[in-house]
Amino acid sequence: MSLLARLDRLPLSRPHYLLLLLGGLGYTFDGMDAAVVAFLMPSVQEVWGLTNTQLGLVGSAAPFGFLFGATCAGLLGDRIGRRKVMMWALAAYALFSVIAAVAPNYEVFLVARVLAGFGTGAESAIIAPFLAEFVPAARRGWFVGALAGFFSFGFVGAALLGRFVVQPLPEGWRWAQVITALPILMLLWWRRSLPESPRYLLATGRTAEAEQVVVDLERKVQAATKQPLPPVPEAVVDKPAEARKIGLFSALKYLWSGGMAGRTAITWLIWFVITFSYYGFFTWIPTLLVQQGITVTKSFEFSIIIYLAQVPGYFSAAWLGEYLDRKNTIALYLAGAAASAFWMSQMTDPVLITFSAAVLSFFLNGTYAAVYSYTPEVFPTWIRASGTGLSSAFGRFGSIIAPSVIGVFAASLGFAGVFGITTAVLAVGVLCTLVFGLSTAGRSLEDLTEPGSRKEVVR
Repeated sequence: MSLLARLDRLPLSRPHYLLLLLGGLGYTFDGMDAAVVAFLMPSVQEVWGLTNTQLGLVGSAAPFGFLFGATCAGLLGDRIGRRKVMMWALAAYALFSVIAAVAPNYEVFLVARVLAGFGTGAESAIIAPFLAEFVPAARRGWFVGALAGFFSFGFVGAALLGRFVVQPLPEGWRWAQVITALPILMLLWWRRSLPESPRYLLATGRTAEAEQVVVDLERKVQAATKQPLPPVPEAVVDKPAEARKIGLFSALKYLWSGGMAGRTAITWLIWFVITFSYYGFFTWIPTLLVQQGITVTKSFEFSIIIYLAQVPGYFSAAWLGEYLDRKNTIALYLAGAAASAFWMSQMTDPVLITFSAAVLSFFLNGTYAAVYSYTPEVFPTWIRASGTGLSSAFGRFGSIIAPSVIGVFAASLGFAGVFGITTAVLAVGVLCTLVFGLSTAGRSLEDLTEPGSRKEVVR
């Protein structure tokens, strides 16, 4: 009897929701770390007398770390397991966030922000493929989309830190970083009992360990639902796979070969479009609001409103992903973001700017929910973490260049020019997603990526 068929027929219940919580809390702190830099920038510029170029490097530091963290996490996740990478990534993030908080000068602060970004990039790249491998096909889009929705809580938390810690307190920018790091120690403690992915174990030939994980999950689901488990839908026997050693070049060779090249290209493009737009917007929005004549205090308050719009954005897209398909949901929310960015480029009134920015926030983050659901679905199990990590890493090029590009265009083209460029980038993403994206809703991971490759039907 197939372990994967047994896993996929389990109804979502308390054990799955616990996985969602433990993964989601990691994304909360990842989001908080990514967002808090926008509120630290005015303070660190004043403390160390930074030029605009140096300040742009601060905005790009964490995304630069994300790039290498996502790449390493994916490759290591396919070699040593998803769970180990997830734990070490959190520990690295917490350590270097504290170092950044006590940094004596700009140089130490910048390096620590890069290394903290390495930890968050690794964490964010590994959680989605890890948890997607536990969830039945019928609810996978909602589950992973809701998982990504925890990012929004981190962004709201960062906005609150900006308003009530960074702005009013002496050395508030240091305390904000400590606050983002310390809860990680509790989360590491909670996560110590997480099982390894049974799909990863099976794909690396560790069948007995995969069997034990599935048996434990079946027992917990039955205890939670107090109902007999559903029957296994088909008589399938899993074939233990030969363990494959994944390296950067072998992963890239496979991802860009044959039938995988098209999937890889559109996935990388989507990641670049959304990440460029997202980080260009959220890194600079407090500063751009100030340049529009809004006070620093008011800009932080408006930012809280803008960040709150993320919450319904994520969770509405998570819900729609099961009905419209992930591909169509990505295109819909990218189109909404493009329209919102154009609308914002035409506004001059502070209230209307804030409202249009909130709508843009809603659609950008809804896109992310669908992208996080979509990406693990298009790569085979043996290279799923690498494929997801490298897609995320390529997107990070967008986050690295966005703060600098936005800064240049803000100086030369002004507020309207910044969001006009964002509109054009998003429009390209809509068109390419609709034409080249893959429909994934309701299909098992094996059906999408490995039909017949590791299983045989019992006749």
